[in-house]
Amino acid sequence: MSNNGLLRLEVGESVVYENQGYFIRQLNNLNSVVLIHSETNEIREVPISEISVAKFDESNKTDDLQKISDTLWNNAMKRFEIIQPLLASGRTRQMVSERAKQAGVSTNTLYGWIKRYQETGKVTDLIPEKRADKGEARLSVEVEEIVKSVIKTEYKTQQKKSVAKVCREVERICREKKLKIPHCNTIRNWIKKENPKEMMAAREGQKKAAEKYTAIRGKFPGADWPLAYVQVDHTELDIQLCDDYWRKPLGRPWITVVFDVYSRMVLGFRVGFDAPSGLITGLAISHAILSKENWLAKYNINGDWPCWGLPDGLHMDNGADFRGKMIQRACDQYGINVDWRPVGRPNYGAHIERYLGTLGEELKGVSGATFSNIKQRGDYDSEGNAVLTLSDLEEWLTVYIVGVYHNRVHSALGMSPLEKYKEGLLGDDENPGKGLPPKILDERRLRLDFLPYFERTVQRAGIVIDEVVYFSDVLRVWVNSVDPDNPRAKRKFIVRRDPRDISHIWFYDELTEEYYSIPYRNTAYPAVSVWELKAAQRRLKEQNQGKHDEHQLFEMILRLREIEENAAIKSKAARRSQARKKHISMQPIQPEKKPVVIEDELEVVEEVVKPKKAIKPFDDLDEML
Repeated sequence: MSNNGLLRLEVGESVVYENQGYFIRQLNNLNSVVLIHSETNEIREVPISEISVAKFDESNKTDDLQKISDTLWNNAMKRFEIIQPLLASGRTRQMVSERAKQAGVSTNTLYGWIKRYQETGKVTDLIPEKRADKGEARLSVEVEEIVKSVIKTEYKTQQKKSVAKVCREVERICREKKLKIPHCNTIRNWIKKENPKEMMAAREGQKKAAEKYTAIRGKFPGADWPLAYVQVDHTELDIQLCDDYWRKPLGRPWITVVFDVYSRMVLGFRVGFDAPSGLITGLAISHAILSKENWLAKYNINGDWPCWGLPDGLHMDNGADFRGKMIQRACDQYGINVDWRPVGRPNYGAHIERYLGTLGEELKGVSGATFSNIKQRGDYDSEGNAVLTLSDLEEWLTVYIVGVYHNRVHSALGMSPLEKYKEGLLGDDENPGKGLPPKILDERRLRLDFLPYFERTVQRAGIVIDEVVYFSDVLRVWVNSVDPDNPRAKRKFIVRRDPRDISHIWFYDELTEEYYSIPYRNTAYPAVSVWELKAAQRRLKEQNQGKHDEHQLFEMILRLREIEENAAIKSKAARRSQARKKHISMQPIQPEKKPVVIEDELEVVEEVVKPKKAIKPFDDLDEML
């Protein structure tokens, strides 16, 4: 059943389209599904991007990951480790019973854990304290027997009656016997308890059940289906970029790529001048997990990038830029197994490294290419030929990935990555597919979970981070609040901040279990990056022996910006610093292109229409405000 955490794209799931209730009848392709109306039985083919989950309640939030005690978190992780082998399709009651015996719990308890986790895909729902007030409606013995009987006689038949009809039959019998009528959601939950393989056998036949539940199987880290084994890596690209205004060289950018080993699809990426870090890795992972409709619309690209969903496992390098509590806990929360590359075994990440090599070869044909060595470069003036800005490169990479790479035959696959991806999810004449992955409904929350965080108290003036004060009325209730576990200490709260734009922070309110955007107390101050802030603090420390206030700090930031603008025409470092900022004092003018249509042979034709302002590499954060 669809739920308030994930939109599950499986046959039989209840969804909403144009404010009407439907069930998914058929998975048509990676972009559309066939729906059947829950009441009229009208059949419609609709885009996946236009359906939603029934009764998605945004107020139902889990606690912030970092506020959960290690004891509770470890308890939840132990439960997850117990049920993890049972999450794949083909689970039988005998398998659950044997696993329950090994874990020292009852079979019904284990089924309860599996149900909780599969409803949202979040480890936090395995914490008993978080779910103590929740549970299924209690049915009387008589009503329970009626529900079981009607499910058996009405639903578990090849007539394939809808859940709504089962609910109406239960209601009819209960009215006749003057018994309390159970809610339809309760009946849906009872149907969900049924063994899925047995249910499909009853409704679809033994053959289809066997095909469905002997589908592509494998054990991590085997890449036996899309999203089973996903690699993350980064490299400095062999191309010189220029700034938006002066059109002078800035240097080489970094790219972080999230890559599906099974299909060789690029699931997401992040490009910029900042060296790899936990922040950049988190942003790349978020991009890979979320759907790409808005991303393609941003560049007016009429292409197909049908990649979304939580990976089973992430394989990442052992470097400090990947390792970190924030990334590890965020992955744990969403049930993503993190596999660290063994030290001294570079071939362990060969798939993504091969792709990065292919990308490097493609970039050699782009103006400003630096090539991988001096011999290849020869007399070519990379800086003098630099024409692409960071915004242009991001667009070029999107067009290349969606229009060229995904549709070109891969020598190791014998087909294109997109064809392989479709085959793994939807199946072919010989093998059934894995099925479409669920979609994350709360995209804002997922992005926040992959951002760095702090713990701070709330003072009368607001929250102070790095000498900058933030305030909103949301904070008033928490001013000078006391730690409930230590009356002598002030209570600390989780605060998340993106270092590229510190004009807002995200405060986790423990009363509402929600994040709120908190601006500067003085909203007249400009949006700045943390790097600008640190540079201004260093300069003030040199001048005033560390004595300064917030106003002096922002005055220094503006002064340094002015110096950078004056130096930009001469200094590459100054231009590069400007390019990293969200707000540049002189916005550039760029030609806008008509939508780029991706054809089979992928010949991209661009036509200048009208000027546009430069793209900001922080748009995903603006969406969260």
